[in-house]
Amino acid sequence: MNHDNHENLATPLAATVPTQTVAIVAGEASGDLLGGLLIEATRQAHLPLRFEGIAGPKMQGMGARSWFPMDTLAVRGYVEALSGLRKILGIRRQLKRKLLQDKPALFVGVDAPDFNLSLEATLKRNGIPTVHFVSPSIWAWRRGRIRKIRKAVSHMLLIFPFEEALYAQAGIPATFVGHPLAHALPAQPDRKGARERLGLKPNGEYVLLMPGSRRSELNLMAEIFIETARKIHAQRGHVQFLVPLISRETRLQFEEAIYRLQAHDLPIRILFGHAHDAMQAVDAALIASGTATLEAALLKCPHVVTYKVPWLTYQIMRRQAYLPYVGLPNILAGRAVVPELIQKQATPEALADEVVRLLQDRTAREAMQDVFEAIRRALKRDTPRLIAEALAPFLR
Repeated sequence: MNHDNHENLATPLAATVPTQTVAIVAGEASGDLLGGLLIEATRQAHLPLRFEGIAGPKMQGMGARSWFPMDTLAVRGYVEALSGLRKILGIRRQLKRKLLQDKPALFVGVDAPDFNLSLEATLKRNGIPTVHFVSPSIWAWRRGRIRKIRKAVSHMLLIFPFEEALYAQAGIPATFVGHPLAHALPAQPDRKGARERLGLKPNGEYVLLMPGSRRSELNLMAEIFIETARKIHAQRGHVQFLVPLISRETRLQFEEAIYRLQAHDLPIRILFGHAHDAMQAVDAALIASGTATLEAALLKCPHVVTYKVPWLTYQIMRRQAYLPYVGLPNILAGRAVVPELIQKQATPEALADEVVRLLQDRTAREAMQDVFEAIRRALKRDTPRLIAEALAPFLR
């Protein structure tokens, strides 16, 4: 198959069936982005589908209807999930009842495996085909989860090439569709244009701060990021900081952290979204581990990865981990390309030193960007066509 051929995405199915309902559930900002790209792929293929379930702003912008607020599911780790567990389980029960009653043509779970896999197992037992978009990180930790996936998933859409062999070995139907972000994000970042769009000085020095998209992440990371900014600014007084946040709640949460730390004097500009523009505009970034690190790599944004979780969560994750890295660019490259400072290593002093080192060393930034380009090439496929082809057989 020629993956780079974008012509004639329509399928024969589109002309022969009425509009069908696809239930879809995403649980956080990165899932909302992927879900929006999936919906867009079905539009490009002219598949006559309506999407309903749990959707964020990007998916809703593509026409999806959301029955519950996506933010309710946006927790990370074992300990953090306990506080909202009753509400989350209640939402899953309501979803299960509604979907078993209404019988959608297909259910698509977008990431959020702790929420979606159990729901998918029930739906699959009751004759509703299930597609899961983005494999859980079974190659990194909790490898035993593959048995649960086999019971829950009719077809898995994979975004990393090395996952294909794992699913073939387990006997689970799966398609490597490429990473949607490698398809959607520009191959060459537009630094000048991004700075113009954000109203930044052409020759200014800017650092991006991304402490996480979940409120639970900000609880742990916001103050560390602000203190790091203070130490960077002490070394480079001309630097300015951009902080893209996706909701009023997270914006308010970060502003409250600035107030607590009496950091109003720092040149921090909070953006309402615009993360991709910011990644193209800045000189370097500090990013909490997650999908944002891959977005930064694909946009050739030099960065440092950090993360902290509660002690108990970290102990559980550490005992089940198989890989020496947490940042997706390092996992995909198979070596330490991006500096990682996690848990006790993630002090404002250490983080500031790494970011300043990047700002000072153009050669290091360019070497990092060369690896980022290789990652893009490995992940780039004709993702919309491959997604549409994988979904089509399940539609009546």
